[in-house]
Amino acid sequence: MDSKQNSTSCSDAPSNPSADFYRAESYSPDDSVGYMMRRIISLVAQGVERELEPSGLTNAQWVPMLKLYMGCASTATELARQCELDAGSMTRLLDRLQAKQLCNRVRSSDDRRVVNLELTDAGRAAAKEIPGILCSMQNALLTGFSAEEWQTLKIYVRRMLDTAQTLQAQVEKNDK
Repeated sequence: MDSKQNSTSCSDAPSNPSADFYRAESYSPDDSVGYMMRRIISLVAQGVERELEPSGLTNAQWVPMLKLYMGCASTATELARQCELDAGSMTRLLDRLQAKQLCNRVRSSDDRRVVNLELTDAGRAAAKEIPGILCSMQNALLTGFSAEEWQTLKIYVRRMLDTAQTLQAQVEKNDK
C-alpha cells in the first residue's frame, strides 16, 4: 500500500469505498452508528418537546420557529428547504403556528408574489427559549465527556456529515 492509501482525510473519505465495518450477515441495529444517532435525535426531540410543553410547541413546530428566530429563512419556501419539508407540509405547519399567534405571513411590498414570514412577539418570546433548552439537553447527553472528547466527537460527526453530504451531492448530480 502506498502512503496515499494509508492516509484518510475528509476529502477522500467518500471516494474510498473499501470501509467494510458492517456486514449484512452480522448486522445488528444496536451496533449501528446510524441507528444510535437516530435514537439520540429521537430522544433529544422528545426531551425538547417535553421542555416546550408549557408553550404548546411540538417538535415539528419548534424547529421552524428556531430557524425563523435565527434568521435562516424568511419565506415559506426557504423555511421548507431549511426544515427539509415539502411545500404542503410547511403550509399546514405555518397555518398551525399562525393559529397559535406565533407567526404571521406578510406580503412583500416589493414583490406581491412573495410572502414573508415573521414571528410575532409571542413567537419571538417562545423561540428565544429554544436555544437554552437545546443546550441543556445536549450538555446532559455529554455528561462524563471531557472537553477534548467533546471536540473529538464533533470532529468525527462533522466528518460523517461531510461524507454524507458529498455522497448526496453525487447522487443528485447523477440523477440530472
